[in-house]
Amino acid sequence: MITKGKNNKIINKTKLAKSLGVSRQGLYYKPKLPAKDLKLKKQIEDVLVEHKAYGHKRVAIHLGINKKRALRVMKLFDLSPARKPRVPVKKGDLKKEESKNLNLFSDFNLNSPSQVWASDFTYLPYFNNKFLYLATIIDCFTKEVTGWSLSSKHNSTLIENALIDALSKRKKPKILHSDQGSEYKSADFTKILKSNKIKQSMSKKSSPWENGMQESFYGKFKLELGHSKCYETLGELVEAIAHQIYYYNNKRIHTAIKCPPVVFYQRCQMGG
Repeated sequence: MITKGKNNKIINKTKLAKSLGVSRQGLYYKPKLPAKDLKLKKQIEDVLVEHKAYGHKRVAIHLGINKKRALRVMKLFDLSPARKPRVPVKKGDLKKEESKNLNLFSDFNLNSPSQVWASDFTYLPYFNNKFLYLATIIDCFTKEVTGWSLSSKHNSTLIENALIDALSKRKKPKILHSDQGSEYKSADFTKILKSNKIKQSMSKKSSPWENGMQESFYGKFKLELGHSKCYETLGELVEAIAHQIYYYNNKRIHTAIKCPPVVFYQRCQMGG
């Protein structure tokens, strides 16, 4: 068979294939991979609509595909999860320590739910320059938000209510870990811990990475919630927060456990 090239010159396809180092049939080959990649691209885009912060590992788990394939296709089509900008750590903060620090969590061997809970709170700005404060309790083994509370003030009552909420839903832990905020050193809060025989653990001062699970949670939580000032009323913001916590616990795949936290907790209860 012959064909015409540039300037209408006659090209012998057998010779052309030989010069290219492929079989003659190879000149007619249409690769299937681009079509498969396009199909996977659409599937990944659909996943990212609901799970905005999913990276390639969680996408792969969600779709039941190889993580290398998910990464390759996401890079190919520039599909990226929403990311929070990194905040640089000041060198001075790395040197700050407090001698009375008691970090029981750092050397604890986690192997079941309700051994260590981590606690922290964050603020969410909304209209008229006001703030709403969210406190959460996270089970460090299951990654589940076991308790939470909201308040217009960041005081000991805020974190007490989150702890009470968690204790009403799950077996009490051996250790409660937090930073060294004054709220966690208050008489009322420490009284609740003592009455429940829960040991208190604290990170070193100015060492947020020692409560990294909570830090990571809030970073992703705010990203997926969207800017809190976008909500027109306080009621809408509260509803969105409740929905986001439900989503995190019941639908969002956590890469460390490869499933949503509540699903992992249920598996633990069934012995697997």
